[in-house]
Amino acid sequence: MPRISFPSPETMSDEQRAVYDDIVSGPRARLVGPLKAALHNPALADRWQKMGALLRFGTSIPPRHSELAILVAARRWNSQLEWAIHAVAAQVGGLPDEVTEAIRVCGAPRFSDAADAVVYEYARQLQQTGNVDDACYASVLQLYGEAGIVELGAIIGYYTMVAMTLNVHQIPMPEEHPEPQLEVRQRDGVAVLAELPPGVTVAQEAMP
Repeated sequence: MPRISFPSPETMSDEQRAVYDDIVSGPRARLVGPLKAALHNPALADRWQKMGALLRFGTSIPPRHSELAILVAARRWNSQLEWAIHAVAAQVGGLPDEVTEAIRVCGAPRFSDAADAVVYEYARQLQQTGNVDDACYASVLQLYGEAGIVELGAIIGYYTMVAMTLNVHQIPMPEEHPEPQLEVRQRDGVAVLAELPPGVTVAQEAMP
């Protein structure tokens, strides 16, 4: 059960209804996830949904890689709803199912695509440590340039905020994905963040 109420169209203020209408008429087509909670502050919800739409649909990062980065955030923060939605989006975007599954079980993903490996490691290091090493930074910079590396970091940060919001308010799973898909470890009765190992490229695996 959610910890917070969700405004319905019938009970919304004029300000809430204006933001709601803007959301459902946009690329999302419905009010989902953290925006249900954010709508308690219409100004926040408006800016939230516009930033989210930009980061998901309006950057130079292709869906395959933006969704890969989002999956890393969802797995790190044990966000069941974020994972359910973006595992499907990652498949549509072309991310191999075996990579998604490895992240889901906190295994070491095997990458046949070097760019996938670069994006995964950037997202993994940033989530695990709050920063990335020089080599990892340089690899993403070479791949996407300065605008792209800023965009990728913003995607990771935004979906970390989304995961936290979903978790703390216990926002329920969507009807089309009702069952949790992530195993969450606990310590002393409290959930702990998932540990994600470095990935392995096929070329590295073949080296003597």
